[in-house]
Amino acid sequence: LAEVAELIDWYRARWEIEILFHILKNGCRIESLQLQTIDGLQRAIALYLIVSWRIALLMRFGRTCPDLPAELFFDQDECHAAYLLNKKKPPADPPTLNQVLRLVAMLGGFLARKGDGEPGVKTIWIGLQRVMDCVIGLQFMREAAPG
Repeated sequence: LAEVAELIDWYRARWEIEILFHILKNGCRIESLQLQTIDGLQRAIALYLIVSWRIALLMRFGRTCPDLPAELFFDQDECHAAYLLNKKKPPADPPTLNQVLRLVAMLGGFLARKGDGEPGVKTIWIGLQRVMDCVIGLQFMREAAPG
């Protein structure tokens, strides 16, 4: 019985790995890289694995621990950008992971209707791209502002 339970646990982990590789292949489009050296390819894969892991982590924790503080997963500029791009006012209290993650996913096409469930990896990766573009703009504005 213990061996069967262990095999079931391993099989359940397989789905998480499938999600990670789905993000890597479709979100990061790693198969379309046209790098000319093994070293360059290894560096790109390492970087994209980190990106893929973050997206998978956000999805999983957003579903299992939605009330954790958003600041554990997003920096201040990322939270600010998610609220700005959704034209929403940040809450008085620090936002939860669920609050910010839903805003990010809405930028990626998540409709956030009552029966929609929680966002998936695709809406998260698309939304994160928009958030990161806004973060770069916020940082540029901060650096360009006079003294």
